[in-house]
Amino acid sequence: MTSESPRLRPAVPGDYDRIVAVVDDWWGRPVRSNLPRLFLDHFHRTSLVAENAGEPAGFLVGFLSPSMPDCAYIHFAGVAPPFRGGGLARRLYESFFALAAAGHRTRVRAITSPRNSASIAFHTAMGFSVTGPVAGYDGPAVDRVVFDKRLPRP
Repeated sequence: MTSESPRLRPAVPGDYDRIVAVVDDWWGRPVRSNLPRLFLDHFHRTSLVAENAGEPAGFLVGFLSPSMPDCAYIHFAGVAPPFRGGGLARRLYESFFALAAAGHRTRVRAITSPRNSASIAFHTAMGFSVTGPVAGYDGPAVDRVVFDKRLPRP
């Protein structure tokens, strides 16, 4: 790690292998199955990668909903442990908000597990409204907390 702030850039499909190689270590448990390759194959233009000295420091995988014309969705975001608490996640989210607004979206949504208190606190601090846990959101016995953020109109 260098003292420089990680550089943000648009993702490319080739970032998939670099990201899934580190996410289980970053989370301390198996999570890579939550990020299939299709997300970076099909939504890389609305996803972001943060790099520091050529290594992944963070990422955000999101897309502009093709079914809800006012909505963008953040599917998965992560920051390497050495970069947590320094504002990198906020930078990733704010960059995605700008992308969403440029795509004429007025709200951003995301979900998390009810056990993920750090994610709930982060999203709350970022101005998302919090609903839930919503019972059975992702199927029987799979509850989720739902986040929704209204973006300012241009």
